[in-house]
Amino acid sequence: MDLAKIGGNGNFSCPKCGAAISPDDFTEEAYSIIEARVNQQGLEEIIIRCIRCESFLHLTGFSLLQKLEIEKKFEHQKIEENACYIAHL
Repeated sequence: MDLAKIGGNGNFSCPKCGAAISPDDFTEEAYSIIEARVNQQGLEEIIIRCIRCESFLHLTGFSLLQKLEIEKKFEHQKIEENACYIAHL
């Protein structure tokens, strides 16, 4: 599953059984993390297992999400550099 193609806040349903999977769920009641794969650019893929149907899901698309985060930080820095502060005494 390509996370870059999932809209919203990262929540999705298991394609096999429909169980709700949320990145904010740290209880491991819906899924468990099996493996995280990284490359030189950062996180490449996470393999998770759906608890309900025991399917293995390969989550990709992290490189695009990381790129968007870097662009967002750069844009914020640009705004701060262009800001003028005038103090009146």
